[in-house]
Amino acid sequence: MSHTPTPVRRGFGARNLRVAQKLQAILLIPVLVALVLGGVRVNRTVDTWQSAKDAVRVAELVQAANKYASDAIDERDVSVIPLVKGDRGSSTVAKARHLTDADAKEFNAAVARIPRTDGLQRRIELVRAGERQLPSVRAGAFTSRLSGVRTEESYHAVQHPLMEISNELGFGIASQATYGRTLYAVSLTQAAESLIRAIGTHLLVEDRSKLAKGELQSQIASFSSYVYLEQVALQEYAGFAGTAETARLREALADAEKKGQEQSAEARTQAEAAGKNFVPPPSLARMTGAIATGATATRLAEQGITPETFFAASTLGFDAYRSVEVYLTETALAQAHTIADDARNSAIVNAVLVLAAVLAAFLLATWVARTMSTSMRLLSTSAHEIAGQRLPATLTQLTRTVPGRVDATVEPIPITTTDEIGEVARAFDHVHREAVRLAAEQALLRANINTILSNLARRNQSLIEGQLSMITQLEDREADPDQLENLFQLDHLATRVRRNGENLLVLSGEAPVQQWDQPTPLVDVLRAAVSEVEQYERIQLSGVPEIQIDGRAVNDLVHLLAELLENATTFSSPHAPVDVTAARLPDGRIMLEIHDQGIGLPPEEVAEVNRDLVEPPTVDAAISQRMGLFVVGRLADRHSIRVQLRPSAEGRGTTALVMLPDTVTHRAATEEPDSDTMALVAFVDARFTDGTARADGTWDDEPF
Repeated sequence: MSHTPTPVRRGFGARNLRVAQKLQAILLIPVLVALVLGGVRVNRTVDTWQSAKDAVRVAELVQAANKYASDAIDERDVSVIPLVKGDRGSSTVAKARHLTDADAKEFNAAVARIPRTDGLQRRIELVRAGERQLPSVRAGAFTSRLSGVRTEESYHAVQHPLMEISNELGFGIASQATYGRTLYAVSLTQAAESLIRAIGTHLLVEDRSKLAKGELQSQIASFSSYVYLEQVALQEYAGFAGTAETARLREALADAEKKGQEQSAEARTQAEAAGKNFVPPPSLARMTGAIATGATATRLAEQGITPETFFAASTLGFDAYRSVEVYLTETALAQAHTIADDARNSAIVNAVLVLAAVLAAFLLATWVARTMSTSMRLLSTSAHEIAGQRLPATLTQLTRTVPGRVDATVEPIPITTTDEIGEVARAFDHVHREAVRLAAEQALLRANINTILSNLARRNQSLIEGQLSMITQLEDREADPDQLENLFQLDHLATRVRRNGENLLVLSGEAPVQQWDQPTPLVDVLRAAVSEVEQYERIQLSGVPEIQIDGRAVNDLVHLLAELLENATTFSSPHAPVDVTAARLPDGRIMLEIHDQGIGLPPEEVAEVNRDLVEPPTVDAAISQRMGLFVVGRLADRHSIRVQLRPSAEGRGTTALVMLPDTVTHRAATEEPDSDTMALVAFVDARFTDGTARADGTWDDEPF
């Protein structure tokens, strides 16, 4: 009689709701708030804030660039009189150049903060190209290398790229499209005024008798062209500037004219007080017109046009344009700061609103989440227990014992609900069972592979033993020294092949079939190990005590030492010796040290090797890369021998330390350790107390 399984009735409690329904209830409001407020308002205000901060950095860059450009051309202008007169060490020139260099540092600091846009990067590269020319311009200023107006125009390579950065300005300003052009126009006007001042002063102070033919006419033509350029730049400014900017420039020029009149009146008063004849200078426009005629300095002085009066009048115009330039950059910077502050405040407000909505949603969802917490906590605890304790313990048992003798049953997770959490628990139980089953299969497969390796190794061992016996017979019969040497090499090679076969037995977990039944002197054990090494002639034994090794450990100890010696000779110079020393400790232990002079190992690799020597890993494909050290670890574990690698004390090569316990050594009961041995033990204990390498690469506090 068959029974149909009774379907499980799903309850109406919140605990048995589907996970999708629970997540919908929990996440509905946060998702809607995030999509509406976070996706639109917060993102937009944050973007605006970021753009405003970038605009602040650009405004700061423009401010630094304009100051740098103004001081660079001002350096040129104030240098005209001293340099034309040959005063190359003038303090005025040095002070002006120092100011320009300080501006360059401030500009570089501003460059480090700007957003990395293609336009700005291109303009910065142009500035750098001009800066690279500045030292040569300074060195040749107003000399035969830069005659005529070439000095004045050479500064253009530095000043003009700095001035052009103004075109990047304008974010957040109502007239954004024209603001940068307005600033550029006033900077261009200032640059033209500076060239007029420099070339005009140059014409007034230079010795025209030393000029080349046509050079004076070239200077006058350049002077006139820059007078014209100033008017063009003013028209450009008027075309882009707004009403307020136009009025500000007009006011600045009016103040400059008024200040010029005051300076002229003060100069007249000083001249009359000194009893000198004073000729009032004409307006700046009349001065430039008179200089453009090519009149001599003497004739111009009769009209009140001297280098001092012309430079002073032109400087007033230069400063007027500079004041408008400073105003525009500061206005743009202030507006960018205002926009950035507003955007930051808006982002904070929106973020607070989003957080408040999320908090409300969290409070609403808490009662739903509480129904899930108990089952989830139990599922999490059980899963961690399975992953961290039960499953690793089962896998360890499967790797160390016969797979068929291990209980592979799985205890299910104690969750009986019918919701998704219960389904996950059942799925985890299934995964647990499958993991144990696969581990059992893998353990059985490893056992089969070990059996195969063992069978192959034993078959090879019998063949190699026969080969060694035959080689020995041939050696006994051979009289030719050369042939006998070849037979010795063949014998040695076969011995190494035999050791590789023994490695396979160790890998498969088999103990050697043949064991020595008599105690053997330690020196004979060492010699036997040396004889199995290809470069045996490099190995030097010293200080070996007269100690007997238990017969059961002789074969394994010879094998262990041969692997360490082979490793030491292989990874060191073929011309360097490998030193083997031994010391007997009072408690019956023997410490062997194998020193090579190779390149050594990195600390992390030494730590990894020592870790594998203490706990040999499971056999896999990676073991083939360090099969010898793996075999050493297995053999050492078999007889409680401790093996460790450490860097040599001399800082070159590696030292292998082998500590033989008293269980594998024999010593007469009446034998007492001598004073040298006691001193050596004290030295070894002190040294290992100070720094014995752990498997994890740290240093042990206990002696080896």
